[in-house]
Amino acid sequence: MNEWDLVWRLGLALLLSAAIGLDRELRQKSAGLRTYTLVGVGSALFMLISKYGFFDVLGNDVVLDPSRVAAQIVSGIGFIGAGLIFVRQDAVRGLTTAAGVWLTAAVGAAAGASLPVLAIATTVAYFVTVHVLAPLAQRLPASPYAPSAVRVVYEDGRGILRKVLETCTSRDFKVADISVERGEGHGAGIEV
Repeated sequence: MNEWDLVWRLGLALLLSAAIGLDRELRQKSAGLRTYTLVGVGSALFMLISKYGFFDVLGNDVVLDPSRVAAQIVSGIGFIGAGLIFVRQDAVRGLTTAAGVWLTAAVGAAAGASLPVLAIATTVAYFVTVHVLAPLAQRLPASPYAPSAVRVVYEDGRGILRKVLETCTSRDFKVADISVERGEGHGAGIEV
């Protein structure tokens, strides 16, 4: 097969992964246009190399399995995705970004494996997930176990901090963090 016949697959991976990356960029997420585009195009190239790059060594005693490269893409992107996930004070950040990078790698691999309908359908599924399901999930009632923050603003020098903490703990609130800010009018704010 002529290499120029394969370039459209890279182009499809470029187009679809850039669309996902542009969406992330416009929503000002941590990984954006460049990251997603590179992941998608790189995955497509790995699939193309695996599928077509070793015809010169094929023979009766040499058998190639392109699915091995797909498995390595999944592992490699999983490693990158793990680096995007942060846990801080029981809050997980970057999980959706990692999943998006993983999905974009799959879109690129599908484009490189000459599965354009799957690549396009998966890209559409991405947009449905982030633009339809995400707002729907925000409308769901919050769990009674979900953490919440309370901001108390009071006049400094009145000794009210102790009373606020007593009231919170007597009502089974757990105080995870306290930060005090002094305002211009000698007031203080506290986040419990």
